[in-house]
Amino acid sequence: RFQVNGQNISNEKLAELTGRVIPLAEQMEDAPTEFEIMTALAMMYFLEEKCDIVVLEVGMGGELDSTNVIPVPDMAVITRIGLDHTAQLGETIPEIAAAKAGIIKEGGDVVIYGQDPEAEAVFERIAEEKHAHLIRPDYDTLNPVIQDFSGQIFDYLGFQNLKLPLIGSYQLHNAALALTAIRALNRKEGCPWFIGDEAIRRGLAKTRWGGRLEMISEHPLVLVDGSHNPQGIRATAADLKELLENRKIVYLTAVCADKDVKNGLQLLIPNAQEFVTVTHGNARRAMPAAELAALLREMGDMPVTTADSIEEGCRLALEKAGRGGVVCTIGSLYLVGDATRTMRRLLGLPENS
Repeated sequence: RFQVNGQNISNEKLAELTGRVIPLAEQMEDAPTEFEIMTALAMMYFLEEKCDIVVLEVGMGGELDSTNVIPVPDMAVITRIGLDHTAQLGETIPEIAAAKAGIIKEGGDVVIYGQDPEAEAVFERIAEEKHAHLIRPDYDTLNPVIQDFSGQIFDYLGFQNLKLPLIGSYQLHNAALALTAIRALNRKEGCPWFIGDEAIRRGLAKTRWGGRLEMISEHPLVLVDGSHNPQGIRATAADLKELLENRKIVYLTAVCADKDVKNGLQLLIPNAQEFVTVTHGNARRAMPAAELAALLREMGDMPVTTADSIEEGCRLALEKAGRGGVVCTIGSLYLVGDATRTMRRLLGLPENS
């Protein structure tokens, strides 16, 4: 979670910081959550490393998130809004947008994803209240050129043939959001650093996002995707349909019981060859594999197999797909890491290939 100049924090440094934070946390009457402790550790680490720039990702929502203790940032960026964490953030797009808009600070600059009128209306209102400068990507200049399983080439904001090694049309919108934020920072008065065009090209070309329609193997074609809500699964399903045309997919899936499981997985059924269900590693939140299998059988007439472990699930999915088939792991971020490592090992691939 914590990186400085692309390097993960060492175990020794993490242990040393934790040893300083935990005694303080134990003295608090209102005991901090794990995420709040991790946020404190991150802040200490970045301070001691004398970081010039910190990219700080919100944990959940924004307004009440522990990362929101910071003063006015150089730039606030709000990505696409979806119906996720509804128990905490609200059950409608405007409610969730209001929670996320909590990172907009007085007089600050904010870049928003756009493309959702309900969310935009909330951001416009709060930006006006906070006297903040609201910035939107210019999607009219976003032009996809090529997409395959190695990534994409696109044009945006006067850039030609930008290379992005990520699959999925939504990744082009994410890239446009990032580029818009960079351009806004470069124009910001008093900003002590500048990101040039060649640095932008190199940065995009080196982008890695494990578990987001990530290709593990080509023969068989094995994809790992962390989509876990209807919005994310819908985007993944659309991209799979475009990239694979009429090929059927063996889905290896595990889900959290507190997610909108039925509306998410229903989107995968049209191009499914069959499903293999497993229980992911978070015992508190996981839906049991047998329960998930029963739900899938109610939703469609297709084979569904239950596996007792992620390793068994990976083996079964690869066996059912065969060398010329397609396997896609999807449904939970808790599944991504274990499934990726297991698939690579079963296929004889280097762990970090």
